[in-house]
Amino acid sequence: MSERRTALITGASAGIGKAFAEQLAKDGFDLILTARRRDRLDALAQEIVKDRGVRVEVIAEDLCDPAAPERIMAELKSRGLHVDVLVNNAGWGIAQTFVEVPWHKHAEFIQVLVTAVAQLTHLVLPGMIERRYGRIVNIASLAGLLPGAPTSTLYAAAKSFLVKFSESLSGELGGTGVHVTAVCPGFTYSEFHDAMGTRGVVSKLPGALWQNADAVAREGIAAVMRGDAVYVTGPVNRALAAVMRHLPGEAALRIVRARAKNFRNVGGVH
Repeated sequence: MSERRTALITGASAGIGKAFAEQLAKDGFDLILTARRRDRLDALAQEIVKDRGVRVEVIAEDLCDPAAPERIMAELKSRGLHVDVLVNNAGWGIAQTFVEVPWHKHAEFIQVLVTAVAQLTHLVLPGMIERRYGRIVNIASLAGLLPGAPTSTLYAAAKSFLVKFSESLSGELGGTGVHVTAVCPGFTYSEFHDAMGTRGVVSKLPGALWQNADAVAREGIAAVMRGDAVYVTGPVNRALAAVMRHLPGEAALRIVRARAKNFRNVGGVH
């Protein structure tokens, strides 16, 4: 790169977010890392500075708080920073049926996976357009491209939103120098399933269905640099998405429902 650019990664303390941070640092980007766990962010920042020599800023915030995106941007302004790359990665899954979960938990989920993504994007876009350079990665999921499954009630819906949101923005921003990509991984080795309490279930799945977070990050960064609006990571996931696209709707739905028990704790078992 002819000049140093800066990437903001949400949910950067572990998993795919951490992998994006490490890969972007390897590519020469300075970083702004944000997540709830300050200790993990500090440890990651120290590691990246030591290994890559880039500038790393840490902002501990919980995106469950509707005021967090504005606070993040205010903090960046106070530090004289702007965002050239935004990776909207923060999120989690819920391994229970819709009615089993208290509404306040659903509200927090929507706030982090939908509202905060849209708001952070809205906050950084004017500067990106003015500078005629920007890259926005929305970490969606293969689940956002498939029929909805039991106990994936809001997860698949939120990820579908990210896909359509990214497609629409990508079209709006043509010619501005800003690219938006929905990156859609499948099963990824990370803490995601541990946090959901589904590690025992998904660990029985064939190894061919899994990717590591580093591969997801590398593919995702390449996709947004190319300007792909939607990108499914991994050849197995791309094949699965293609097959399901060409099946009749009811057939695809039956398959997803039948296989859901192999991926999640269906029926409140958790």
